[in-house]
This record gives sequence, C-alpha cells and structure tokens, in this order.
Amino acid sequence: MTNRILAEQQETRRPRAAIFQKCQKFTRARELIEAGIYPYFHTVESAQEPEVVCDGRPMIMMSSNNYLGLTSHPKVKEAAIDAVRRYGTGCAGSRFLNGTLSIHEELEQQLSQFLHKEAAIVFPTGFQANLGAISALVGKQDVIAIDKLNHASIFDGCRLSFGQIRKYKHNDMTDLERILRGSDGRAGFVVVDGVFSMEGDVADLPGIVELCRRYGAGLMVDDAHGIGVLGRDGRGTAEHFGLEDEVDVIMGTYSKSLATIGGCLAADADVIDYLKHHARALIFSASLPPAPVAAALAALRIIENEPERRERLWRNANYLRDGFRGLGFDTGVSETPVVPVMVGDEEKVLYTWRRLFDRGVFASPVLYPAVPPGMALIRTSCMATHTVEHLDLVLDVFAQVGREMGLIN
Repeated sequence: MTNRILAEQQETRRPRAAIFQKCQKFTRARELIEAGIYPYFHTVESAQEPEVVCDGRPMIMMSSNNYLGLTSHPKVKEAAIDAVRRYGTGCAGSRFLNGTLSIHEELEQQLSQFLHKEAAIVFPTGFQANLGAISALVGKQDVIAIDKLNHASIFDGCRLSFGQIRKYKHNDMTDLERILRGSDGRAGFVVVDGVFSMEGDVADLPGIVELCRRYGAGLMVDDAHGIGVLGRDGRGTAEHFGLEDEVDVIMGTYSKSLATIGGCLAADADVIDYLKHHARALIFSASLPPAPVAAALAALRIIENEPERRERLWRNANYLRDGFRGLGFDTGVSETPVVPVMVGDEEKVLYTWRRLFDRGVFASPVLYPAVPPGMALIRTSCMATHTVEHLDLVLDVFAQVGREMGLIN
C-alpha cells in the first residue's frame, strides 16, 4: 500500500475514541524490542521437550511446566488423536447445554478418585476454574483471605466475587490469623496456591488448616503446580502434608503435569453440584474439546502407574537447585522443581535473560506484577526428562552469565 493511500485513509478515518489513548501511549514493549531485550512471544517450533527449537535454533528448555515430560508421551498423543476421531474437534457449546461428552464425565470421575474427593468438574482452563469457584462461592458479606503471592487468577476471581478481600503476608500465619480473627462472624474463605509458581516454595498448609479449623473458615488450594509433583502418589500439596480431608476445594490444571490444557475443581458432591449451576466461567464458556480431555485422562493414568517419573523430576530439581547455590546464586525459598534465580533489578534481569538466551538457555524473566517490585528473577523449572548433561550445561551457562552480570563472584 502506497504512502499516498495511507495518508488518505488517515485523513478520512474517524477520530480515535478516547478509550484507545492508553494503547497509543504504551511504548514499553517497542522500547525493549529496540534495545534487544524483549523477552516475550518467542516462537517455539518444536514440542515441549528438554531441547527445543526456538527462533530457528536449538535451545535447552528451562521454562516449561511440563514437569513429568508427558506432552510428547506416545500414549498421551494417541489418546488425543483417538478422541478427535470419535468426537470431532470441538463440542460447539457449553457444558451446561450440549457440550457434555461421556469423556468429560469419565475424566471427572477419575479426577475425583485420584484427588480423594466425592466429585469433580472440568473447566476449559485452570484460570477459569479459579474464577468460577471463587466468584460463585464468595458473596458480598463474606471475607476471603488470600496470600499476597497467589496467582493472578485468584485475585481476579476475588474481584468478581464482590467479597471482602483481605491479603496476608506471604506464608505468614500470624497475619492470616489477624484477618480471620477480625472477620466479625462473617463467613471466611481462605484461598492459597499449593506451590507458588514463581518462588517455588510450598504453602504452610498445616498452619492454614489449623487456623481454618479455629475460625470456621473454608479452604481452597490452587494446586496447579502441585498435582503430579508433590505427595507420595502425586496428588499434590494436601497429600504431601497428609491433610487431604482438611482441604474443602482443590483446583487443578492440565497445563502442567497433565500435559495439555484445561482445569478442574474437586470437592464434596454438593459443592460441585452448586458450582455446576452457579459458576459463570463454566456455564458461559464453550466446553473443553475432546482432545485435551483424552490427553489429561491418559496423563493421569501415567502419573498413577509410573511413579519413577516423579522420582526423576525431584532428582533433577535437587541437582539444579544445589548447583545454583553451589555457584553462589540466590534461589530464594525454592523447595520444588520451580527454581528461581533472584536478581532484583528489572533491567538487570532482562539483560541476564538476553545473555542466557543467546547462549542457548530458554529461561523466563519474571517482573512486576508477577513478583513484587524489586524482586525480579529468572525462573527455571525442571522436567523429569532433563538429563544431567542438560543441567550441567545450563549451570555452566548460568555461571558464565552470572559472573558477567555481577550476580556471582
């Protein structure tokens, strides 16, 4: 299109509405691109394996939540293909109307059994599961207590609920008790991440359970990063602490250990029945397509039948964390396969990411608001399918870059 035609179009175009002024003023992304440190939307051209092709070159993937390495498992892929052959590519409606397939109900039954709950319900995403549960269960007069480092979907679910939102300091039981004690008899609900996805630490579930008992509050655990990872059988944070009967609602996703996309809620049967008829994120969303449902079912069976995958995952996580700490990096409070390297300054994080990326390590820079201001970090995460050779190479690259950036001596 010629410059003349473009100029004529601009002259005849109606004035831009004021609502879009913020878009014109947003220049941060372009500035980072021009500086060569824009870290987002890089194209991965291969499967989520330990080694990937990104921007046309091979890299070691240290940013994936494919903890058990199941996204390319032959049984998972074949299950998805078979589901498309049987059911087609979509449901063309919501679960509430025409979008409930037999395979949805099969997955719900298997999830409820696996998580030791009476019932479960499948959502299109984990984000929507949190939105649906919190906004349906919490009313205007209720108090909802949330950890300050909870996932964004929990915060958004709270906003939709119109409840009285109270944030407590990260994993601080004294601060949580302050909130519950001051709820003035209103119904209380505590919602917390089981595993904190940026810091890699685990919720103080024993302390939270004790306070919920004392003050009569309900408890929901977002176990997106715990299911398949924590617990003897991979059932997550509640199993890890032996507190499965004490957690009222468990939220899980399929986009981590279960190797696909989707979310679920598991709870007592009457709670699930209530959510099926009140959770707007379920009722007004298109149903999860057959392929990811079948993939999640296949992945769930592998988790139950191949505990050695979880054992390899933990060996890798401990090896990587110990390696970082041995080099002098600050990995914060990490105790899971999520292993952050704490940096602090956002610009330094971006230049650190660029040097890692240029040397073939795909890690994630994490900035505000995903972490508090001044707490920027490089997030790494292990897979069961990483080899020691992969991890040694990653540690070597981090050592080079860390010294160049002044993060270690």
